[in-house]
Amino acid sequence: MASLARHVDPDELVKTFRDHPMHKAGHHSRQVSHNAVTPYASRYASATELSKFRIPHDSAPASTVHQLLKDELDLDGKPSLNLASFVGTYMEHEAEQLMFENISKNLADADEYPAMMDIHARCVSIIANLWGAQNGEKAIGSATTGSSEAVHLGGLAMKRRWQEKRQAEGKDTSKPNIIMGSNAQVALEKFARYFEVDARILPVSEKSSYRLDPELVKQNIDENTIGIFVILGSTYTGHYEPVEEISNILDEYEKKTGIDIPIHVDAASGGFIAPFTHSGAGFKWNFELPRVRSINTSGHKFGLVYAGVGWIIWRDESMLPKHLIFELHYLGGTEESYTLNFSRPGAQIIAQYYNLIHLGFTGYRNIMENTLSNARLLSRALESTGWYRCISDIHRKKGDHRYEKEKQQYEEGGNSADYNAGLPVVSFTFTDDFKKTYPHIKQVAVSNLLRAKQYIIPNYPLPPKEEKTEIMRIVVRESLSLDMIDRLVSDICSVTETLMQSDQFDIVAWQPAGPSTEKQHSSMGLEGKHKHKAWRPMHEGIHRSVC
Repeated sequence: MASLARHVDPDELVKTFRDHPMHKAGHHSRQVSHNAVTPYASRYASATELSKFRIPHDSAPASTVHQLLKDELDLDGKPSLNLASFVGTYMEHEAEQLMFENISKNLADADEYPAMMDIHARCVSIIANLWGAQNGEKAIGSATTGSSEAVHLGGLAMKRRWQEKRQAEGKDTSKPNIIMGSNAQVALEKFARYFEVDARILPVSEKSSYRLDPELVKQNIDENTIGIFVILGSTYTGHYEPVEEISNILDEYEKKTGIDIPIHVDAASGGFIAPFTHSGAGFKWNFELPRVRSINTSGHKFGLVYAGVGWIIWRDESMLPKHLIFELHYLGGTEESYTLNFSRPGAQIIAQYYNLIHLGFTGYRNIMENTLSNARLLSRALESTGWYRCISDIHRKKGDHRYEKEKQQYEEGGNSADYNAGLPVVSFTFTDDFKKTYPHIKQVAVSNLLRAKQYIIPNYPLPPKEEKTEIMRIVVRESLSLDMIDRLVSDICSVTETLMQSDQFDIVAWQPAGPSTEKQHSSMGLEGKHKHKAWRPMHEGIHRSVC
């Protein structure tokens, strides 16, 4: 998710830069020359400063600019060790080659790239079938830039259907509301705010496994509820929300009141896991339930494609209001479109189709079962230290959802069907005993020390009402091998022991680095230590969880 950035005044920054010790050490010319003294263009590295906030007057050698940008981007974390993110960081060479060969194709140019559009249509059909498309209904869908756009499209369709029905009945349409849990990803609340729908954000709790509570849903629905966002895979803990149970509640509500409230399933991650694993979701969640009208997923998460592709499917054409669909006459052709974007890369669509036909059902099943197996192993290893307990529960026997001190680890399961269903996510926190023995050690220090070893493992609070509990979270993607998990466990233990042997003043030193000049001057956000200054307190709305 791109953050808002303010305009940076170059003149203001020049004074700041000139006060920097590096600039006091010697004169730096701002003149740009086309002559590269060495292959690395050391002239730019030592004597000439390239413009950053205004376009330079003169051009610079391509090799020089490439090297300078490469050097700066090397300061980023390694994508393969970014264990915070659900977004895939690995694709096979053949897939990458296909993407590069088609990198210039625009998905908006349907008439110019008919083969690519045929591939798009096949992907929609394959995914609809994976999600239980029903005989007699005509599923319809589209690629999106990700689940955020897909959620907005699904929510907007629910709002329009609600408005049309209310208008036909001569009823007020000024107060639509939508229901979601406080564990929802921020895109869901964005929909409500951008499209003027009252967001009824219901608190989650340990009792509800930090996911949407069906009892609270029952208490908060009314005639103005346009729909329910139900999440198949919480970004905090990996828990699947009980789609079937909520569907049953809405069925009963309709019997009593005649009010039909639909469900949109946000399966950003679970949409490419539940169809393949032996455990499924543990309940019905897809178009097998008539109450489920639309589902979205991210192809760039467990669809195993690089960032830039999502999918949304409606169970039937009738679920998509006609006046939301645009008939486009563009570059010689006529197409129907329902998206928030127009031009977008087509290479990711091709890569998605490559994965679907290359891996097939058994290939995806093997990968997803393997990620869950690795996540279970990591969970058991962390809990066996006595220092950590897992909030996630995919490593526990099916039906057992709570951590108990010194309880025997369950290792007898053959596959995911013997365990609690969920995403391959490991969310963990210090045990109560550890906190009592080492009250001066903060979890964020563990996260920061692991960052020094190049692992990116976030530490953040649980959703509002439960924010006193902080968790660290590891997403076990396909690229996190068994060997890497072995090394990761060793490094987590090593870091924790280092902190246990440090005194309170030593630990203060383990703080993240300060923000860059660009961050200080252009970002509208706040550092974690200043979060109390935010215009909206932590206990309101939805936290921005890493995804």
